[in-house]
Amino acid sequence: MAESKRDYYEVLGVSKGASEDEIKKAYRKLAKEYHPDLHPGDSVCEAKFKELSEAYEILSDSDKKAKYDQFGHAAFDPNSGFGGSGFGGGFGGGFDDLGDILGSIFGGGFGGGSGERRNGPRRGESMRVNISISFEEAAFGCQKELSVARIEDCEECGGTGAQKGTTPEICPECNGSGSVRTQQRTPFGVMNASSPCRRCSGTGQIIHQPCSTCAGKGKVRRQRKINTNIPAGIDDGQTISLRGQGHSGFNGGGNGDLLITVSVKAHALFERDGASVLLELPISFAQAALGAEVEVPTLDGKVKYTIPEGTQTGTVFRLKGKGIPILNSRSGARGDQYVTATVVTPKGLTNEQKELLRQLSSGSGEQLGKPSKIEKKKRKK
Repeated sequence: MAESKRDYYEVLGVSKGASEDEIKKAYRKLAKEYHPDLHPGDSVCEAKFKELSEAYEILSDSDKKAKYDQFGHAAFDPNSGFGGSGFGGGFGGGFDDLGDILGSIFGGGFGGGSGERRNGPRRGESMRVNISISFEEAAFGCQKELSVARIEDCEECGGTGAQKGTTPEICPECNGSGSVRTQQRTPFGVMNASSPCRRCSGTGQIIHQPCSTCAGKGKVRRQRKINTNIPAGIDDGQTISLRGQGHSGFNGGGNGDLLITVSVKAHALFERDGASVLLELPISFAQAALGAEVEVPTLDGKVKYTIPEGTQTGTVFRLKGKGIPILNSRSGARGDQYVTATVVTPKGLTNEQKELLRQLSSGSGEQLGKPSKIEKKKRKK
């Protein structure tokens, strides 16, 4: 007859309504108390720790916890008819989290941590580059060719690091794992730890005849030209990611990414605010007072616009759809352009022009400065 299991909440000493954080804290505390490394040869502690790990593996996973709350232990019994996952010879997806917790308590070496897989597949590092583009290129998109120096597998040896026609030897010290386990005495007892193998420097293999091209590294740095499309609507400081275009990985791991940060040059006329284009448009006093048809610069070229009479400095006009294309918009939507009218005060007026302005202002009761002596003489004539 199979031995009945204790309630998982009872094992961890928490209530059924305990939060994820409370469950984690309870497990950390008890795992540290009963861990076998702190009690070598103690079968009671070993069994207790196994029970704790099993309870935490279920209660730390929201899906498994929901099944356990509904069906109890039967939810994970393959013979119960509930289709449970069971534990098999180890733990499920929650074991990585469990290993992380033990690693933070004991300094690594648990749950199949990185020390156990030093020569396993490792993804290559990502690369970062900066490019500078014009205001128009940022607005409408463009294609750029980048020159990057990236680490790639050596073509001569195929990335093995060994001379062509030879094969690296599996390290006899670590049996190809790249790491060795050591024991260290601490105030808590004997602790097991994992460290890189010194004989093979953590690679898991020994190369007796190194490749002359890469000096046994299996990697070389090459200059590559990469074409990339800069999307329409990209803004200053934004980053584009080209997947797999970074440094090559190790032991079959994938390549890193190429991260391109864009710097947009300032424009002589336009400013940008999100998808909007801002423009200051100088107009004359006469145009402002009487109204006029003017040409307004836009990203698409000059367009005609009618300034209404009586326009004041600071008046803003909207040109719909003349702004920046919306980034990644499938419909091709664009922002608007906002034109701020600036009335320019005339300089270097002739005496006749000044007289006309005085006559104009006298009708409106405005107080003006006195005419110069030259103007007075010309009036008498």
